[in-house]
Amino acid sequence: MKCPGQDMKYWKASAIFDAQCPKCNTTVEFYKDDTSRKCGHCGHRFVNPKMDFGCASYCPYAEQCLGGLPEDFTGARDNLLKDKVAVQMKRFFQNDFKRIRQASITAQFAENIGKAEGGNLAILLCAAYLHDTGLVAAQTILIKVGASEPMIQEICELLNHTEKINESDSLQAKIIHDALTLRQLQEEIKEGLKTSTIVRQSSEINLFTNSARSLAVSLTE
Repeated sequence: MKCPGQDMKYWKASAIFDAQCPKCNTTVEFYKDDTSRKCGHCGHRFVNPKMDFGCASYCPYAEQCLGGLPEDFTGARDNLLKDKVAVQMKRFFQNDFKRIRQASITAQFAENIGKAEGGNLAILLCAAYLHDTGLVAAQTILIKVGASEPMIQEICELLNHTEKINESDSLQAKIIHDALTLRQLQEEIKEGLKTSTIVRQSSEINLFTNSARSLAVSLTE
């Protein structure tokens, strides 16, 4: 059965419309089921501004159904995976609410640092959520949620390399390291094991990013 949203017999007059090319403002005609169109004037290909890609975000047959997905949309699909990973992480830990809370805190720190430093949030949040599950379980979860092989490989590499980080390591590795360090620091502050004076002495805390250092100071305020 063909998806009713793509069957032309169900279409209204508004199913064919004009959109402005974001590069040169030339008018480009779209059908509602076009994933993208190339501007006849400047050659720029851009995404259909009115198309709802919701089902394509999770459907494994999206590329066959909709044709080649635009590059910027495949990134959006990766971002959706982090939400699935968060759910699977909670199922993995079940009633271990401490582990769930720690994973969520790590993910929040990773997101804040990643936004400030320009990291790949989909990769960072998946790695943060899965850090305490173990490498085998993390890989199983990523396969279950439909992550691509390159994405699985990159996340697993991050999970396998969080202890001995140095300046030559990738930004992603530094961000995960900093997020885990901040989580531990937050716990130590709550338990009275770290004071505001120690936290403000950057030499005492091994952080690689400026945004993580700022967050460390804010934990004591």
